[in-house]
Order: sequence, then C-alpha cells, then structure tokens
Amino acid sequence: MKTINTKYIYMISIVSAMGGLLFGYDWVVIGGAKPFYEQFFHISESAELQGWAMSCALVGCLMGAIVSGIFSDKYGRKRLLMVSASLFLLSAIGTGASYTFNTFIIYRIIGGVGIGLASNLSPMYIAEISPAAFRGKFVSLNQLTIVIGILLAQIVNWQIAQPVPEGISDSELLNSWNGQYAWRWMFWAEAIPAGLFFLFMFFVPESPRWLAIRGNEFKVKNILTKVGGASYANNEYANILASINANTSAFKIKELFQPGIRKILLIGVVLAAFQQWCGINVIFNYAEEVFKAAGYGVSDTLFNIVITGSVNLIFTFIAIFTVDKWGRKYLMQLGAVGLFGIYALMGTGYYFQISGWPLLLLVVLAIACYAMSLAPVTWVILSEVFPNRMRGAAMAVATVSLWLASFLLTYTFPLLNWALGASGTFWLYGIICLFGFLFIRKMLPETKGKTLEEIEREITK
Repeated sequence: MKTINTKYIYMISIVSAMGGLLFGYDWVVIGGAKPFYEQFFHISESAELQGWAMSCALVGCLMGAIVSGIFSDKYGRKRLLMVSASLFLLSAIGTGASYTFNTFIIYRIIGGVGIGLASNLSPMYIAEISPAAFRGKFVSLNQLTIVIGILLAQIVNWQIAQPVPEGISDSELLNSWNGQYAWRWMFWAEAIPAGLFFLFMFFVPESPRWLAIRGNEFKVKNILTKVGGASYANNEYANILASINANTSAFKIKELFQPGIRKILLIGVVLAAFQQWCGINVIFNYAEEVFKAAGYGVSDTLFNIVITGSVNLIFTFIAIFTVDKWGRKYLMQLGAVGLFGIYALMGTGYYFQISGWPLLLLVVLAIACYAMSLAPVTWVILSEVFPNRMRGAAMAVATVSLWLASFLLTYTFPLLNWALGASGTFWLYGIICLFGFLFIRKMLPETKGKTLEEIEREITK
C-alpha cells in the first residue's frame, strides 16, 4: 500500500464530503434559529406547526434520496453532487429571505432535497474511489464533515444571536435583533460553503466504478493510476470488470428483492433507520427543549450546544482511526449498548428532576458514544455492502429508510415529550437501542479490509 496516493484521495474525498458539511449545517442551523423564527411566524403555541417547521426538510430529504437512486446510476455521482450544491445555495438564500411561513417551508424542503442527494452520494462516491484497506477511514471523512458542519452551525448561531435576557416577553423577543434578523443570517451563512462546494466539484473526477460500468476503460485506469499507480490500476480494474461481467444483464429494481440481495438490503434499511431512532438527533434539533428541561435558559442552551458539537467532533476522529482496526460490527455494537445505558440514566435524571451539569454530562456522553460508532460507521456500511451494479439504487432505498425514520423521529419528539415527559421519551429511545444491539449482533457481517468486489461475492453467494 506504499504506492497509494493518500494526499490525492484525501483531496477528492474532502471535496466530495463537503456535501456532508452542508448536510450537517443545514440539519442543525434550524435548532439555533428555532426560538426566534417561531416568534416571527407566530407558531410558538402550536406543537404541530413547530414539528412541521423542524421536520419539513425531511420531506425534501426523502425526495433527494429517491432522485439519487433513480439518476445516480444513470448520470453519475459527480453531476448529482453539483446539483446538491446548487440546491443548498438556493435554500440558504431563500430561507433567510422568507417573510411568510409557507415560503420558509418551501425553501427548507429545497434544502432537504440537497441533503438527500448529498447524504446518499458523498459516502458512496468516496467508497468507490478508496482502496479497501483505507475505505473506512476515508468514508468516515464524510461523517467528520457532517460533524464540522454541525459545529459550524452551532458556533454561527451562538455568535450571531445576541444574549437573551431571562424573563423576556414574546413581543420583546419578536421585535429584537434576534427575532427580526439573527435567524436570517444563520441561514444566509450557509451560502458560503455551498458556493465553494459547487466550485470545487469541477476539479473532482467521476467515480471509477461508475465509469467502468459505462465501459470507459481509459478514464477508469487514469483515475486509478492517480490513486495507486499503474499496477494498482490494472488489478483494481480487473476486479471491477470481473464483477461487471458476472452481471451482464441490465439492472432491474426487482433484483433488490432476490434472495441473495434481500437480506443485505434488510440490514441496510434497518441500520439506516436505527441510526436515527437511537435518538441522538433530537438533542441537536430540539436542544432548546432538552436543555430547558434540564434547567437552562436560551443563551446557556446555545453555549451548551457548542460544547456538545465540540465533543461530537473530537469523538468522530476516534471513529476515523478505529473503524479499519476494530471493525464495523464491534463499533456498532458498542454504540448501541452504550446509548442504552446512558439513556437509562438520562431518563432517571429527568424523572427525579435532576438539573444542571449532571444531565449536561450525560448528554455529552451520549453524543460522544454516538459520534464514535453509529454516526460514521452506519454510512461506511451502507456505502460498501451493496453490489456495484445496483449500489446507487440499493443505497437510495436505505437512505430513504433513514430519512423516513428521521422524519418520524423529528416530528414525534414534541408529541412524545408532551405525552411521556423527557424521562419516558429517553427511556423509549433506550429500549430501541437495546433492540438495535441485538439486531446488529445477529445480522451484521464484518466488512473491514475487503474490496467492494470481495464483499459483493461473500454477501450475495
């Protein structure tokens, strides 16, 4: 592996993973803007409209995931990533400029389409261009940029919002800088990385595996030679070609449900849904409610969110350096059982009305556990377990499952929180994590250190 050009792979992987950065920013920026746009649009008394404002982007995520499944195998990964960048840019400008709730919703959905495209295509592209020995590390870069995007949104929100005095009235908040302008600039700030993502994608090559399926041997070998030299390019191309020749007929959707594929598709769908229903994203999306229940005000909450984002970033690095050593299955099991235990303690803390730093510590531990396991490793698994000829479509199915689960999670949290309280809600998430651990232990194969073609042969035999 001494011939592998890691600098080149890092460069194109980081550019591709900027889709993850925008995914993370767009996903979390709304949490910091939430106390202010709710007053502006007069929805602070409606749990249903609050839930719709937070979850509407997920409708776009579903649309983006479906579009990527239909068109990524037809038009390639690069073109659709550029479309994703354009949608992020449009959404950032339009959301910040909205003066009606319906306009706000439309632009949030447009941004969601960008997320749906990027969340499917960025890890897939990186997996298809990375050598087997380092694939987990490079695909995890996508999660790292998601986390950086989350932290960037948290810092931007914290710095843009002026301090909110305790006991401020709703009308005072509405007529303040925060209520009129701060939330707009939180969204507008996203336009800078979105524009850079679009420009940088011009310098990234197309996926060699997609090009190989299209019969473009010259371009495939040229890209693979840049990755690992002439010998690596010849060997890798031969493996890719053997996989393609073993499946000469045109791919049809019904093949996803054949016995050899059905099991791995089920694993992908369940893991994608579990990554959301483990419950961590409610801490990012509904941080105000989570920290308010722990006794914190709005300004303290914005600062606490930055703390959680920093922990998220630090522990993502741990995942990057362990995923190719410890393996995917071990880290997934560790994350599931770890969250089960932490949620049990969190629910107990809320039940006995413990407030302040003990609950903040448990929130930080939950995010750390998630960041080094379920968050990045799920994307690694989804990007590598599906066969070459149907990877785009199969991963789109799994990504649709993820965004459906995310929509349900985001929309139902206010309702669960109202019906069960914070304690019952986190106990429920803990039970889900326990079932997730049992599923992973029984069903998930280990894929570390294997080429995509080796994984395909083992899984589909």
